[in-house]
Amino acid sequence: MSYVALYRKFRPAEFSEVKGQEHIVTTLQNQIKANRIGHAYLFCGTRGTGKTSIAKIFAKAVNCESPVDGSPCGECPTCKSIAAGTSMNVIEIDAASNNGVDNIREIRENVAYSPTEGKYKVYIIDEVHMLSIGAFNALLKTLEEPPEYVIFILATTEAHKIPITILSRCQRYDFKRITAETITARLRELMDKEQVEVEDKALRYIAKAADGSMRDALSLLDQCIAFYLGKKLTYDNVLEVLGALDTDVYSSLLRKIIKMDIPAVMGDVEAIVMQGRELSQFVTEFIQYLRNLLFVQSADHLEDFLEVSSENLVQLKEEAKMIDSEALMRYIRVFSELSGQIKYSTQKRVLVEVALIKLCKPQMEKSYDSILERLSSLESQLENGVITAAPTTAPMQEAKPEPEKEQPRVKACSDDIRRVIHEWNQIIRESSPVIKSYLLGHKDFRQDGNGGLQIVMRENLAADLLGSDDLRKELETTIYHKIGKEVSISYVSVEQDKSAAANLIDVDYIQSVIHADIQIEED
Repeated sequence: MSYVALYRKFRPAEFSEVKGQEHIVTTLQNQIKANRIGHAYLFCGTRGTGKTSIAKIFAKAVNCESPVDGSPCGECPTCKSIAAGTSMNVIEIDAASNNGVDNIREIRENVAYSPTEGKYKVYIIDEVHMLSIGAFNALLKTLEEPPEYVIFILATTEAHKIPITILSRCQRYDFKRITAETITARLRELMDKEQVEVEDKALRYIAKAADGSMRDALSLLDQCIAFYLGKKLTYDNVLEVLGALDTDVYSSLLRKIIKMDIPAVMGDVEAIVMQGRELSQFVTEFIQYLRNLLFVQSADHLEDFLEVSSENLVQLKEEAKMIDSEALMRYIRVFSELSGQIKYSTQKRVLVEVALIKLCKPQMEKSYDSILERLSSLESQLENGVITAAPTTAPMQEAKPEPEKEQPRVKACSDDIRRVIHEWNQIIRESSPVIKSYLLGHKDFRQDGNGGLQIVMRENLAADLLGSDDLRKELETTIYHKIGKEVSISYVSVEQDKSAAANLIDVDYIQSVIHADIQIEED
């Protein structure tokens, strides 16, 4: 017979084998014993927490010929056929691939037929949130008033995607993430059955890496055993297979960051990369390490939430005294931002190195917590006498030459005005974006009574904006640098002065006088 994966081989066959979901198991057993079985259940929770397994056990229990304390006996023909997947009374449907209206209509048609054996027909619809809106609507009536011999069990990892009309017709059971201690105990039990030699520390790490999922833990363990087949599975072996790092690496790295020893930090990064470790996982686990450190630093009674060994706890307490909370919060913030960027980056190492340099050099950032850290660093340097006071007597400075007096500006004449109009776009391109947006390509000008250039605008708002002292002086300065003559600029709008449009400078006349084409083009 071909090899069977651990998570399939050791799938729970009765309620007593289910770990970490006692609140759900007890409720379902009591319902079976009291014959208070509902017609629709919703099992929701993260992956690998036992939703489908409990659904199958429940289907066996309600149809079992001789149940024991609300659990299936596992020996009767009905239990055996359901366990083998040959029973016509238990129908499993994957909503991810059967999510159309026609699939649900087929269920509605089959519901009308009573079970051939046993008491109930049980429909287990996995990933039910993948159903289309039409399929949900088709399911509504049947779900609300099914025949007395039909039970629906809906399983999902995303309950928020299910319509409220469906939710209100189901008994909802929320599956919790399984604790690392529970997973570790289960793995130890199974490894003893399999007669595989594994270190307890290795099992604890796998349980922690599974993130509350028993199925993930069994898959990771299966992978590690296959790599070191026939040998004792050690903690270091697990780290190597999973591409992870020992907590001592994070401790060493943190101490170098606190000392702001950038060459040593970059050396650690080089070592991590050369070992073939996954940088995304490194970032995630370093954030977890900093989180544990923050817990230790915040209160004495948070140690129960850390799930670390006693040796690591001593190490964390020592490091908690080496860094203040503001700096630690900044470290967590920088690496949390990095974890969102690194997933889709092709230059992961560069991002990690830049983030580590930011941790070592708070002056690179201008955030509140980085400023606090810089002040704290300066205070410690002053206490240790690193920063010396400035000399009391200032050294002699060379006398600065007196600035040259600005020569009086020569006012422009009519020919100069014509030159300004001719080179208008070149002048405007050297101005600020505000002036450029209004006056690039502008064509309406007239001479004012003082020999200056008046710019005719179509609207009061534009004339008032450009006529402000700052923008007006800026344009006059730009013109002066361009032609070497002072041209006074003013603005008028057609709305303010109806005669402005009639007295515009004749661009065609200027063109004939200077014998050159005047082209005012818009960008």
